Amino acid sequence: MLSSIRSVHFIGICGTAMASTAAAMQERGFQVSGSDLNVYPPMSTFLAERKVNVFTGYSESHLSHKPDLVVIGNAIGRGNPEAEAVLEQKMMYCSLPELLKEFFIRGKRSLVVAGTHGKTTTTSLLTWVFEHSGLRPSYLIGGIPNNLSQGARFTDSEWFIIEGDEYDTAFFDKRSKFVHYLPEVAIINNLELDHADIFENVAAVQNSFKRLAVLVPRNGLLLANGDDTNLAPLLEIKHAPVRRYGLGERNDFRATDLILDPSGSAFSVGSSRFRLPLVGELNVRNALAVAACAKHCGLSDAQIQAAFDTFKGVKRRMEVRGIQNGVTVIDDFAHHPTAIRETLKALKVRFPAQPIWSIFEPRTNSTRRNVFQEDLVTSFDDADHVVVAAIANPELIPADVRLDPEKLTRQLKSRGKDAAFFPGVDAIVDHVGQAARSGEVVCVFTNGGFGNIHQRLLDRFSQSR
Repeated sequence: MLSSIRSVHFIGICGTAMASTAAAMQERGFQVSGSDLNVYPPMSTFLAERKVNVFTGYSESHLSHKPDLVVIGNAIGRGNPEAEAVLEQKMMYCSLPELLKEFFIRGKRSLVVAGTHGKTTTTSLLTWVFEHSGLRPSYLIGGIPNNLSQGARFTDSEWFIIEGDEYDTAFFDKRSKFVHYLPEVAIINNLELDHADIFENVAAVQNSFKRLAVLVPRNGLLLANGDDTNLAPLLEIKHAPVRRYGLGERNDFRATDLILDPSGSAFSVGSSRFRLPLVGELNVRNALAVAACAKHCGLSDAQIQAAFDTFKGVKRRMEVRGIQNGVTVIDDFAHHPTAIRETLKALKVRFPAQPIWSIFEPRTNSTRRNVFQEDLVTSFDDADHVVVAAIANPELIPADVRLDPEKLTRQLKSRGKDAAFFPGVDAIVDHVGQAARSGEVVCVFTNGGFGNIHQRLLDRFSQSR
């Protein structure tokens, strides 16, 4: 049945994983189309360059060519006109994880990178280690690695490296995406409460990750952060080998002699020494997981280090978007208090003598909720100036559980932080454009387009001041 599929339509195509998979399928000769409400760079540009036909908005007419298979993204719910037409007309459909499992992963040696934070960077770095070593792995990453130019590729290699997201699969499958990925090796970087719209508490997140752990075969490996207390209950398993990595003494694969400086990071594992051009302890932990996995899969220290030397990072992860009149504008995807905190700590290492502005847009299902109202207050400790924006689409979050960005601003001020709230992008650009000075760094935290704020800030800074 699967061999008869020639045309595929993606509903919600501009998600990073959906877009990357759609482009990769187009390259393999499938006729690919897709639709989305939010068609903006970088994914819109990425799809246009690969000549994927994308419709703006959703309409039953987008299915008039009767595709052989419809892939329904996890952001799509009942009431979407295309999803309703698929169900009504009994068209063949599946989720993206199901598509990946049956078309691309089955029969491969699957390396799944999971965890609340650092998945994209870790998966990108692991993929580059295999790619630089000549192994040409298939991969799917929820972002665009600068070394690879796209987030997905499907080859005839025995290796498939994939970012394992704990978010639910689709409106018709509420399990986490990563349960579909047939892991031979599962990496779990860390575990915290996130995706507050689907997980009630940390225990619920732990239950989801347990489902990943039980899928690791006896000839595989569960590789986990041994310093994370939330992960500890998941690691007492007998059905598959478990190795712990981290900085603590009880880890099997332990980083010591850390050096964190503006040009990168270095650490030792036993007699082996590794260095990479990424800053901060968070990236040491990411690299440690990669080195442990790569060595388990048969790669040498020399192969790992050669790839580390040439790794160029990931778009939207501490990505410098430009420098104008001495002001550096950085784009970062962090959307969790811990991720924001760790990113700012890393930026302090990278720019030790430069004041740092943090502009935060509460946009995800979690950061728009008050579950993180208190945690966010301390996450900006390493920022010198904080600007808080209005939450995106507040009407979608019930008022009694909604984050209060003005309260957050008052809480930051009560800690002595220079903080301001502005509801719109225009006001933010005006404020920061007037106040930021040459030599300062402006980091924008958002997982969306945020009114093209990065370029607007650069344009503002380029004007004579």
